[in-house]
Amino acid sequence: MKLGIIGLGNMADAMIGGILKKEMVPREDIMGSAATQRTITRMAEKYKIKTTLDNREVARWADVLILAVKPQYLQAVIDGIKDCIEKDTLLLTIAAGKRMDWYEEAFGKEIKLVRCMPNTPAMAGEGCTAVCAGPCVTKEEEETALRLMGSFGYVCRLPENLMDAFSAVAGSSPAYVFLFIEALADAGVAAGIPRAQSCEIAARSLLGSAKLLLESGKHPGELKDMVCSPGGTTIEGLKVLEEKGMRGAVMDAIEACVNKAGRL
Repeated sequence: MKLGIIGLGNMADAMIGGILKKEMVPREDIMGSAATQRTITRMAEKYKIKTTLDNREVARWADVLILAVKPQYLQAVIDGIKDCIEKDTLLLTIAAGKRMDWYEEAFGKEIKLVRCMPNTPAMAGEGCTAVCAGPCVTKEEEETALRLMGSFGYVCRLPENLMDAFSAVAGSSPAYVFLFIEALADAGVAAGIPRAQSCEIAARSLLGSAKLLLESGKHPGELKDMVCSPGGTTIEGLKVLEEKGMRGAVMDAIEACVNKAGRL
């Protein structure tokens, strides 16, 4: 497999790191392109992969081509490479909001396309990625996409009508988690804990909580109740969060993300 990647930002960095760590593709069989010499030099030095400033060179060379560019740049990138895409080229895209029919129109022909939605924890090897294969993609090609995306974390199949919801829940939620960690750390500082220590305590508490949820198989509500002793401190804090509308605010934020994705 010759793997091409157009766009060498943070997400591409995470994908390449995971793919090489799992030894899925030899580094000599990976080529990436970016808009600046600085970026391709950095990635070439970091991973010892082939790099170029020419998207068309990557598109012609690759058997599997990942479009790792933001939605607002996709049309320009596709316009530049669409005549280089062979009928057997497997295309993977990580852009939010762009549906299969949009890509067909942009390329002006039938393509083998897999929509993939990774999130930023992929940078730590703990990504959460949804995959949706187009009608021209074979089962074997879909499995290739799943293996590539699974090299840096959890991966699942989803129908296209749920991709925007996944993007909101998995793609945007790390920002909300970071905000929550920051708020917890600020509260710790206000209570007298040094800043760096308070931040680590907050982050490790969330990490442990998520691990407990996944390993126990229990409903989050059941685990929440386990922490809340009768007449204790935790239930007092939960009462404040409910009064402030935390649950509704989170649900409204996800709904806003889904609606925005539909407008991209």
